[in-house]
This record gives sequence, C-alpha cells and structure tokens, in this order.
Amino acid sequence: MKIEGAKALVTGGGVGIGKAIAASLAQKGANVVITGRREDKLREAADELGVGFAAGDVGVEADVVRTVEDFVAEHGRIDILVNNAGFGRFAPLVEMSLETLESVYRTNVFGAFLMAREAAKHFISQGSGNLINISSTSGLKGGAGSTAYSSSKFALRGMTDCWRDELRRHNVRVMLVNPSEVLTSFAATAGFEQQQSEKKLRASEIADAVVGALEIDDRGFIPEFSVFATNPF
Repeated sequence: MKIEGAKALVTGGGVGIGKAIAASLAQKGANVVITGRREDKLREAADELGVGFAAGDVGVEADVVRTVEDFVAEHGRIDILVNNAGFGRFAPLVEMSLETLESVYRTNVFGAFLMAREAAKHFISQGSGNLINISSTSGLKGGAGSTAYSSSKFALRGMTDCWRDELRRHNVRVMLVNPSEVLTSFAATAGFEQQQSEKKLRASEIADAVVGALEIDDRGFIPEFSVFATNPF
C-alpha cells in the first residue's frame, strides 16, 4: 500500500513499540492518531511526533466505539489499525490471581477484539484495510510464570487467524507481528528489571518491519512474522 496519505490509528501509541510505529508511519506521510489511557503521555508523544491523539481504554467498549467513530468522522475513513496496546503480569501458577489474569486479558485480548471489531466495520464497507496485531514470541511458546501474558498472546494469535480468514474476501490484510525481547518500559511496568544490552532489539526495528510489511502491494501481504535480535547474548 501507499502509506503517504493513509489514515492510521495506533493503540498504546504513547510509548515503546506503539510510539515507534506511529513515528515511522507519520514520517512516511500517514495521518496518524495514537490512543492510550494516560492522556499526559499521549499528549507528550503526540506533540513530539506531530500526530493526533485520543485518550481512552481499549478494554472499555464505550471508549473504543467513541475512538473509532471520532477517528472516521475526522479523517473520512480508516486505512490502518495497529493493535499494539498490551502489558504483562508474571507469577507462578499457584500465585496467579483471577483478577490479574482478567486485567491482562481485558487489554491484550478483549481490547484487541473491540478495536478490531469497530475498525472492521469500516474496512468492510470501504472494501479495504490493514489490521496489524502486535503479539509476541511469547505467543508462540509459553514459559514458566507467563500464564497471563503468554496465554493472552496465544489468544490474540488465534483471533488473528479467524479475522484473516473472514476479512480477506473484503480485501482486508490482517497481519500478526511477534517481536522478541525489545528494550522498552514493558519490563518495568510488569515489575521486573530488564537487562540492558546494545544487542537487544529497539522499538524502531519493530516499526521498520511493520512499515515494510504494509508497503507490500495490496495484492499480497505477510500473514505473520517474528522479529528476533540476531545475537542478543
């Protein structure tokens, strides 16, 4: 697709991977709006990147409906949705609370579903669209202590498969991106310290991969891909 002039909505766009993707799309000439729960972070990022912002929680249905409706009302259409909003909580199975599990699913699974559903209504009516779901290599292989996070990304992968099959007939490209470890605030938010290394991925690498996938001609697309650091050890 031609990114210049495209209308793009990026969830979780105030920090990390979402912010990097928003920056790359804006640099390519897209009209970008970032969303997130923290208006202060959103406003700061939007001012820095020269993009729009809309505060809201992807896990709250009313917020999602309003966000997409307002976006389309302002821009006339939606060409790209990047479902990036997500976080992790990590604990052994016997210490995992239902409340913690539900909170992770509320954003990572239900939030992605709600955003995709509302955007898909417009994609179908337009006969075109691009849905990018940002998952994780944790959604390919589970690990100890990762009940909430890994399973939420497994769920996102399953939903993506369903949406891809459903929306292809409407000329909608549905892609899943699985980053491996990226140096962002994810670890700090999850409550653990991330070891810094020049060899580990930056958010910009994920953004470059997403933009590259979008720029493939509309007659084709990459259904799913992972981004690994060459040698993070």
